[in-house]
Amino acid sequence: MSQASAVPPPGIPQPRRSVMIYTRYERFWHWSQAALIFILAVSGFAVHGSFTLMDFRTAVLIHSSAAVALIVLWIFTTFWHFTTTAWRHYLPDVRGLPAVIRFYVWGILVGAPHPYSKTLKRKQNALQSLAYLSFMVIIGPALWASGIIYLAYPLWGQWATGILGLPTVVFVHTAAADLMMIFVIIHIYMTTTGKTFTHYVKTMITGYDTIELTPAEAAYLEEEEVSRLAKS
Repeated sequence: MSQASAVPPPGIPQPRRSVMIYTRYERFWHWSQAALIFILAVSGFAVHGSFTLMDFRTAVLIHSSAAVALIVLWIFTTFWHFTTTAWRHYLPDVRGLPAVIRFYVWGILVGAPHPYSKTLKRKQNALQSLAYLSFMVIIGPALWASGIIYLAYPLWGQWATGILGLPTVVFVHTAAADLMMIFVIIHIYMTTTGKTFTHYVKTMITGYDTIELTPAEAAYLEEEEVSRLAKS
């Protein structure tokens, strides 16, 4: 089949199929990360004395253990992203960013159609990709780096002076944690803006979503990756 024949004329709707968009590992990573972030948040508030659900020593132990587990998870996930080329989904297409921002600022309030449709090659819209990219290359690394430096304070504290002291490390860690919480709150809210209230949650549990496929994509899946197509 030639490339020209694989692309339908403009205006002709693409076939919609239920396709596995999120692999088992992506779903495992997502929900494991969510659980660990929740544990980190609760234990982090306990460390700061925000409540007395647990004593300080227990809170520090739980917080440190969850942090190590999350760092290990991120290391494996980073390796997975680069070996599977899944990292490409997190590169935002800035050309579509203004339209997506307008939709979330105003369009969603008046029932306007979403300007972006999920595809086989692009799972997130431009704003989602930008948010996830910021999460993975700024917020996350700032948290892990400052946390590790904080835990290693007994090894370097005697040389710390001025702005390079422990208060700066604590400030960076707390600021990154606050940004993490803001990201999580917005992320949870955004899960309610799908086709139904639970659409996005169900998609991340099952891995399947209904998307438009080009004839070439449909043919490829039917011949090479039929397991990704939901059974009728």
